[in-house]
Amino acid sequence: MAGIAALAAAYVLSQFYRSFLAVLTPALSLELGATKADLSAASGAWFAVFALMQFAIGIWLDRHGPRRTAAALLALGGGGGAFLFALAVQPWMVIAAMALIGMGCAPVLMASVFIFAKSYSPARLAVLTSFLMGIGMLGNVVSTSPLAAAAEAFGWRPVIAALGLLTLLVAAAILAFVRDPAVEEGAHASAGFRGYLELIRLPVLWPILPLAALNYAAAAGIRGLWAGPYLDEVYGADALVIGQVTLFMALAMAVGTFIYGPLDTLFGTRKWVAVAGNTLGMAAIAWLAAFPLAGISAATVALVIIGLAGGSFGIIMAHGRAFMPAHLTGRGVTLLNFFSIGGVGLMQFATGAVVTAGTVPGEPAAAYRTLFFFYAGLLAASLLVYLFSRDARPERSVRRRARAAES
Repeated sequence: MAGIAALAAAYVLSQFYRSFLAVLTPALSLELGATKADLSAASGAWFAVFALMQFAIGIWLDRHGPRRTAAALLALGGGGGAFLFALAVQPWMVIAAMALIGMGCAPVLMASVFIFAKSYSPARLAVLTSFLMGIGMLGNVVSTSPLAAAAEAFGWRPVIAALGLLTLLVAAAILAFVRDPAVEEGAHASAGFRGYLELIRLPVLWPILPLAALNYAAAAGIRGLWAGPYLDEVYGADALVIGQVTLFMALAMAVGTFIYGPLDTLFGTRKWVAVAGNTLGMAAIAWLAAFPLAGISAATVALVIIGLAGGSFGIIMAHGRAFMPAHLTGRGVTLLNFFSIGGVGLMQFATGAVVTAGTVPGEPAAAYRTLFFFYAGLLAASLLVYLFSRDARPERSVRRRARAAES
């Protein structure tokens, strides 16, 4: 339990680091001359490096286990990147720091999922992953108003330096307390990147991958990138109101991951839980697209629903994991995570072009109507493909139904 607690603390930091830039934007612009393009590149660097690292991490998890993989990368990348960020005097240093932090955070969730997949029954994978993600979302919450208050009181450089020190302490705790699962016979049979080719050749995974890439992209992108400009430009909301609304959405994202956790066992299906949740999220996004001027209260409710519905990755992870060979567990879970984080990163870059193309002078809502239709359309397309996937029912529900049939 101490090892899982250390990994959970690391995942809180991971969620914090992926979303804290927005709060520091005014200070970085004033002190370093960082432009919107610089900060967009810094955020994109985090996601790009995080996603690309998944391939190497999958191999390292299978070969060396989660303890050394997570501890080493978190210390070198996460801690080192945070210290570089605190010392930054040029925008390029912020970009480099975010790339390092992305590398450091990349193994944290997958190390935990690897342990869950190897040490617990498949029926518990979705609930354990969802609960860990729910706890981690607290980092998303801390990166809003609490970070702003701390930066105002102590200055952003000391705060980020202190977080770098905390990151090193968490990495040391992972090294001290995490226990690697036993290596199964044949674990190295598919060496290196050939294991990924084995996975890609499994047709049963193909309908799952598009939804893996897009289920979280809208919630993450709107919360981390577009909610603030939307509320500012369309409703004239000030920083306090934007902070409150994004805090509500961040809390909803945390709650949503907890809600998804036990639903596959409760209803005896992973596929249809994911379909129902993502359809709800798609409907909320489409509603915002159709009524971008409905009022700030109504928009807040829609954003909260999008946050709640966007936490289905644990269910989708369990769905895909059910069809993967045991000796490719590390590479399997990191492949799904690559699609998830890669989807968020690509959408961050793509939506910038979408908003620019949809901008109409004097009509600020036009750009966001286009943005929300874009998100809703892609999520709908991924859901349509996902409908052709084969369900993977949790073991407990299968056994329960078998006992009921016998009686």
